[in-house]
Amino acid sequence: MPGAIIEREERAMPSHLLVQPTPPVDTAESELVSRAALGDEVAFEVLMRRHNQALFRTARSILRSDLEAEEAVQDALFKAWRALASFRGESQLTTWLMRIVTNEALGRARRVRARTIPLEDAMTSPDPNMQLALADTAASGPESLAFRSEVRNLIERQVDALPEAFRTVFMLNAVEGLSPSDISEVLDIPVSTVRTRAYRARQLLREGLMGQVESDLSSAFSFDGARCDRIVATVLARCRSSQH
Repeated sequence: MPGAIIEREERAMPSHLLVQPTPPVDTAESELVSRAALGDEVAFEVLMRRHNQALFRTARSILRSDLEAEEAVQDALFKAWRALASFRGESQLTTWLMRIVTNEALGRARRVRARTIPLEDAMTSPDPNMQLALADTAASGPESLAFRSEVRNLIERQVDALPEAFRTVFMLNAVEGLSPSDISEVLDIPVSTVRTRAYRARQLLREGLMGQVESDLSSAFSFDGARCDRIVATVLARCRSSQH
């Protein structure tokens, strides 16, 4: 089990955090991992900022709560920092981090017991507001910007309404761009299951959404700078305090 792996690897945490000069923006990820594993705080911050948005979106696809997702990412990153020295690069860092945050989010979801809309309810109860909004033709100017903002909100609500298993696969595939094989590794499910869930999720969303607003998916569940800063600051503070 991935969770068990992380617990076992936490013993390999760096003994202290070091503040080093900021690495160049094009520094290879493998070098950043090596430096962070030795306690380089700045290198670890760069890694967090590179992956925070994808991790937040992954957690939110499971928890459907900005606050819960943010806390899950913080806890997952703290666990990742403690296990970095044991990361061997056998999988991509993104995949490794997503497995940690997925386990963390799933654990929280089991505790919260969040309600999931049944598939048949989602398929037979289309949102009339969504149909009305998508019936208009996009135009330029403030009205268009307001329209696109509302459409993004509609996308987020419709994605939130998906059953959890479909929602997470959809977010990782359609929004984050992960391949079925990568998602299979992250979620520890067969590739065939990934493809089936992705197809069913798109079936639920296609009517009224997929044709006209697919270009807006990349900006759905926006991840602002303040949230990224907050997550980074919280994780670094926990890393430092764990040394005392």
